[in-house]
Amino acid sequence: MKDSAIYIHIPFCDHKCIYCDFYSIITSDNINRFLSSLKKEILHYSKNYSRERIYSSIYFGGGTPSLMEPGYLREIILYLKDNYKISEKVEITMETNPGTVNKEKLELFSKAGINRISIGIQSFDNDDLTFLTRIHDKDIAVQTVLLASQIGFENISIDLIFNLPGQTKEKWNMNLQKAVGLPVKHISAYSLILEKGTILNKMVLDGKVAIHNDDYNAELYELTIDFLATNGFAQYEVSNFAKPGYECRHNNAYWRYRDYLSFGPSSHSFMDGRRWWNFSSLKNYLSEIEKNGSAVANFENISNEMALNEYIMLALRSNGLDLNEFEQKFGCSWLLQKKNFLAKLLEQKLILSNNKFISLTPKGYAICDEILSRLL
Repeated sequence: MKDSAIYIHIPFCDHKCIYCDFYSIITSDNINRFLSSLKKEILHYSKNYSRERIYSSIYFGGGTPSLMEPGYLREIILYLKDNYKISEKVEITMETNPGTVNKEKLELFSKAGINRISIGIQSFDNDDLTFLTRIHDKDIAVQTVLLASQIGFENISIDLIFNLPGQTKEKWNMNLQKAVGLPVKHISAYSLILEKGTILNKMVLDGKVAIHNDDYNAELYELTIDFLATNGFAQYEVSNFAKPGYECRHNNAYWRYRDYLSFGPSSHSFMDGRRWWNFSSLKNYLSEIEKNGSAVANFENISNEMALNEYIMLALRSNGLDLNEFEQKFGCSWLLQKKNFLAKLLEQKLILSNNKFISLTPKGYAICDEILSRLL
């Protein structure tokens, strides 16, 4: 039985941050209509993807899923369980932002079935939070983590961003120290990325904001890897670190090239060698679902060459390339072609390699994109 994952995109948000390029809308209109459409989409795909599969992870992303009432998410979870084979030990993650939940609401989310919470803190420095236009301050960020722990969430993840304008190594180190001092089991630490169409990208293009160069970014990244490893957080993907046993099951579905089914506007699915993505506009999504039961904007069938490249890229960005699994899927010709280059990477201490596995070293992770561009 295939182990697969489910993603639900909740597009509603109370505020659009200057760096965010995820699809979200700042309105509470159509919340009930969206729930109805979401159920229709869930039912539509159950006809093809409910058999011979077990779903071990459900992930609510957005937008800000925690803006919804707990009963809203509970209704979605129960509907999924009615129409798909959901593992008894399913990991159910909800993204939340500090300032959108209190103790009572967190308790209700837990009772609704949420057993993993991902908190978008981004920084414990108030100046950084102001720059990023977040709605919370550092005290609310800390309080949100502590409240989640107090009411029984054991599996808590937080997001942090480094390489912010004006961010010193000392300030970033302070963020990391604060993070490991909290009852969290997982830390996602991302370098600031300028995405087209965001307010931040325009500010940089207009010369209003200056971004550190790549060398400084690499130094902050290596500092992150070393610090978190010293404090018991193992790196299992380029930007993700976890205490033993707390790697995000949903993340691993993506990084290990497993199938995932997604619902909601702008969401992407990957099932049986086919990838498709929904319309981003909520208006278009609702209209298409009500007419057709699905809202596919476009799709692609994955060729063997695409699959090989994607598999290698995802594997090396995460725990590494399992050579036995790779040869079963794609044969050994690619490995033979790249033998000399892989030997050079090994000599430069950018990878670790044995007869069973190839993985990046911390030094290799720092230039992961460059290595992949040369390999692929």
